[in-house]
Amino acid sequence: MKRRSILASLALVGLCAVLGAAFPAGCEKEPAPANSDPAAKPTGNPSDKPADKPLRIALVPKGTTHEFWKSIHAGGVKAAKEAGNVELTFRGPEREDDREQQVSLVQNLVSSKYDAIVLAPLDDKALVGPVKDATAAGIPVVIIDSGLQADAGKDFVSFVATDNYKGGQLAAQRMIKSLGGDAAKGRVLMLRYQEGSASTAQREQGFADAIAKAKGITFIDPKRYAGATRATAQEAAENLLASNADLQGVYCPNESSTFGMLLALRSRTLAGKVNFVGFDSSEGLVQAMSAGEIDGLVVQNPMRMGYLGVKTALDHLHGTKGETSIDTGCALVTKDNMNSPEMKEVLAPDFKKYLGE
Repeated sequence: MKRRSILASLALVGLCAVLGAAFPAGCEKEPAPANSDPAAKPTGNPSDKPADKPLRIALVPKGTTHEFWKSIHAGGVKAAKEAGNVELTFRGPEREDDREQQVSLVQNLVSSKYDAIVLAPLDDKALVGPVKDATAAGIPVVIIDSGLQADAGKDFVSFVATDNYKGGQLAAQRMIKSLGGDAAKGRVLMLRYQEGSASTAQREQGFADAIAKAKGITFIDPKRYAGATRATAQEAAENLLASNADLQGVYCPNESSTFGMLLALRSRTLAGKVNFVGFDSSEGLVQAMSAGEIDGLVVQNPMRMGYLGVKTALDHLHGTKGETSIDTGCALVTKDNMNSPEMKEVLAPDFKKYLGE
């Protein structure tokens, strides 16, 4: 028995020696460093995934209530369906002023190791850190709609958006034309949208710079912000209208501020009497323009924006390097051209086709 025990022990030592030779201690492969360059191939690229495992793309809007974001969602769904084997998650804060929620959401997406993130940052500073963290983790980020105080091609892959400054200029040109062109005169008021929103800040600046060229127009900018909802916008608009009498024109830089101002003008029986130019569209705003209450709307192409945002992320994951800046276009819609096929498409995009609503 003793001899058998000794032989068994020797056999066990021999087995351990063989295993030790095959898997030497202290030679475990260290994890590769996080990829901080979005232009390089990300660590989570499709070739690392099983063929039947879908790519997970997160589409994060500023908010989820306005029709603009539903169109963004629809465009993203279209791109995902065309690509195939893509799992698209659409998630964002309910209110467009909830910075903390959007920051937390992006952080959770990074922790969940999504393959890519398409983000419309509601604050151009607050989302810089989370975006850089995603990039450092090898998760490419495409920014859509509104800018970020970071570098495209370095901190994120690409910026897909409207030329918002140009959109503001289009609105001012319409206002000047409606007030008499070269002989334009009158007092024009601007209600701003929200601090930290890069897209609307550019629309406001574009309008202010262009309207200043009309010498007969007095531009009024009290630096008053509408806030994230139609209700807060209406309240801000009511206050501005109460303290600024004898207006000939009003401008607002997004859908909710435009709608809130429309309600305030109606409450004071000024709708249709004051030249009103807004930004973005919704069913109610289109009806108001048809009724002559709105003189013009600068509209974007949100479905195209959502589509190109997701497509750019997928192209990057598949190794195709695209442009760091993509202009999705904007146009001025008036009562005269609103029924043209081109304008109908951007005024009332068929997002229900893709979202099943």
